[in-house]
Amino acid sequence: MDAAIQTSSYFWIIIFGYFALVLGFGSFFARYNKTTQDFFFSGRRFSWWLVTMSIVATGVGSHSFLKYSSKAYEHGFSSTMTYMNDWFFMPLFLFGWLPIVYYTKIRSIPDYFERRFNPGVRVLATIAILGYMIGYIAIGFLTMGKTLEPLLGLDLYTIIFIVAIISGIYITFGGQTAVIFTDLAQGFILIFAGIFVFVMGVNYVGGFSVFWNALSPEFKLPLAHFNHPANFNFVGIFWQDGVAGSVGFLFMNQGLIMRFMACKSVHEGRKAAAFNVLVLLPISTIVVSNAGWTGKAISIVTPEAWNAATKLDHVFTQVAYLITGSEMVFAFVIAAVAAALMSTVDTLINAVAAVVINDVYRPLVKGKDDKHYLKIAMIVSAGATVLGAVSTIFFNNFPTLYEAHGFFHSTMTPPLVVAIFLGIFWKRYNTPAALATFLGGAVLMVIGAKYPEIFISPFDHGIEFNPDRPYSYIRALYNTLVCAGSGVIVGLLTTPSTDMKTEGLTVWSLDKTREFFKGSAPNDRPGQSIKVQWALKEGDMDTVEFSINDMEVMAADVGDLVYLADERKWLGGLKSIHSVYGEPHTEDGTVYITQTHVESGMFDPERKLSAEKEL
Repeated sequence: MDAAIQTSSYFWIIIFGYFALVLGFGSFFARYNKTTQDFFFSGRRFSWWLVTMSIVATGVGSHSFLKYSSKAYEHGFSSTMTYMNDWFFMPLFLFGWLPIVYYTKIRSIPDYFERRFNPGVRVLATIAILGYMIGYIAIGFLTMGKTLEPLLGLDLYTIIFIVAIISGIYITFGGQTAVIFTDLAQGFILIFAGIFVFVMGVNYVGGFSVFWNALSPEFKLPLAHFNHPANFNFVGIFWQDGVAGSVGFLFMNQGLIMRFMACKSVHEGRKAAAFNVLVLLPISTIVVSNAGWTGKAISIVTPEAWNAATKLDHVFTQVAYLITGSEMVFAFVIAAVAAALMSTVDTLINAVAAVVINDVYRPLVKGKDDKHYLKIAMIVSAGATVLGAVSTIFFNNFPTLYEAHGFFHSTMTPPLVVAIFLGIFWKRYNTPAALATFLGGAVLMVIGAKYPEIFISPFDHGIEFNPDRPYSYIRALYNTLVCAGSGVIVGLLTTPSTDMKTEGLTVWSLDKTREFFKGSAPNDRPGQSIKVQWALKEGDMDTVEFSINDMEVMAADVGDLVYLADERKWLGGLKSIHSVYGEPHTEDGTVYITQTHVESGMFDPERKLSAEKEL
C-alpha cells in the first residue's frame, strides 16, 4: 500500500463543506419534484447549455480521472484515444436514436424494446440495463474509495460506505432537476480543477520545455501501437472503449438518455450533444489524462519527490498532492474528483429508479396515483445506492480501474448495443431476432470467455495471448460479433416485422414519430418566439390561450404544442411548462393559463413568459 498522505483538519473541513453544499442543492431542488415526470426527466424543460454541462460532468466521472491518469502515466499521450471515440457514432445518435426516444415519449430504454418487439424482450433489456447501471455505480464508488484511501488510511470498503451514504441522500430526494443543477456547478469545477492540475504540474517540473523534453518520443505518440502491448493497443482500445464503451454510453446509458429527455426539444438535445463532442470533449480529454503525463515527468525530473511505490490507481492523488503546494488547494482538487463522482453516480442512481419504476413496478402495481410512484422511486434510489456499494467487491479484484471498467464494457454492453442498432436501423429485425441477440449472444459470450483460445483468438489481430487476462480488449469485438450474428441470422430466417410494428420506431419513419409526439400532423411553418404577460383562466383544461395576432406571429394553430418559460434565459428553462394552444382571444400580449400551469412552472406574477411553438 502507498505511504499515507498526511492531511490536517482543514483539509477535511473543505471536503465535507463541499459535500454539505451538494446536499443543500439536493434539498433545494426537491421542491421541483411534483411528479415522476419531474423526478426522472425534469418535465422536459431545460435549455441545451444547461444539459451540456450536466453531460460533461456525467461523462467525465471520477473514474475518468483515476483510470486515464493511470494509463497516461504508463503509455503517454495515446491515453487520449480511449476518450475520443464519440465522434464516430454521434451522427447516428443525433439523427437516429435521439429523435426516436424523445418523440416516442418512452419512459426508459426497455420501454422502447416492448414497443418495438414484445414484453419478453423488454424483460431481457431491463435485466441487462439494470446490471449495466449498477455496475457503473459500483465503479464510481470504488473510484472514490481509491481516491481517498491514501488520505484516510481507512479500509477501502469503510470509505465506500461513507461516500455511498452521502451520495444517496441528495439523489434520493432531489431527483433529475437536482442532478442537472448540481452537475452544472460540478462540471465547471472539475474542468477548472483538471486544467489547474496540468498548469501546476508543468510549473512544478520547471516549465513546459522541461516537461516536454523529459518525456520520451514514444510517450508523445498520439496513437497506441496497433496490436501491442497486450494490455493497451490501438485495435483493442477501439473495440473495447470505442464500440463497447462509447456506443454503450451514448445509446444505452439510461442516465445519459434522461439528460437529453430533460431538454425542452430534440433541437436543444442535438445542440447539447454537438457542443459536447466538438468543444468540451477535447478539453475533457486533457482534464482527465494530464496528471499521468505530469506524474511521469515528475518521476524523471525529480525522482526523489516521487513515491516509486505509488499504485497506478493512486497516480492522480499523488500528483495532486505534490504539485498543489497548499493543503487547501489540494482539498479543492480532491473535492473536484468528488464532484465528478457525484456527477456520474447521481445520474445512474436516478436512472435505475426510472427503469425499476417504469419497467418493473408500474406493470406489477397498477392504478396508484403519481405521488405513490414518486415515493417508491425515492426508495429505489436508496436501494440502488446500496447495491452499487456492495458490487464494488467484484470490481476490486481487477489490477486497476481501467481493467475493471474495460471488462465491464466488453461484457455488459454488446447485447443491448446490437439490439438497439439493429432495432432502429434495420426494419427486418424482429422479435425472434432480438431474443436471439440477447439469449444466443449471451450463450456464445460465455463460451468465448470459457475457451478464449478457440473462439476469440480468430479475432485477436495478432495481440499476444495473456493467460491471466485472456484477450481483455478484443473480447469486446468477439462479443459484439456473436450478438450481431445471432440477431442477423435469425432475422433473415424469420418473417420480418410489420410496418405497423416498426412505424415511428426506426429511422425510416421519423415523420410518424413526430406525429405521435404531437398527436396529429406537425406544423412546420416557421414562426417567432414572443414574450407575454400571463393571467389565470377558469377551469383545468391543459390548454393555454393567446391572442389571434400572437398566434400568427408564432405561426401556431389551435392544437399545436407550445413551450412557455420564464423570460429569464439564465434559468435555462427551470421555470417552464409544455402545453397546447387553445382557442384564441383578442388581447395581444396576454396568455391565459391554469392554476396547475402556474404551480408546475412556478411562474412569478411579476415576470413575463417567453412562448414558442414546438415542432
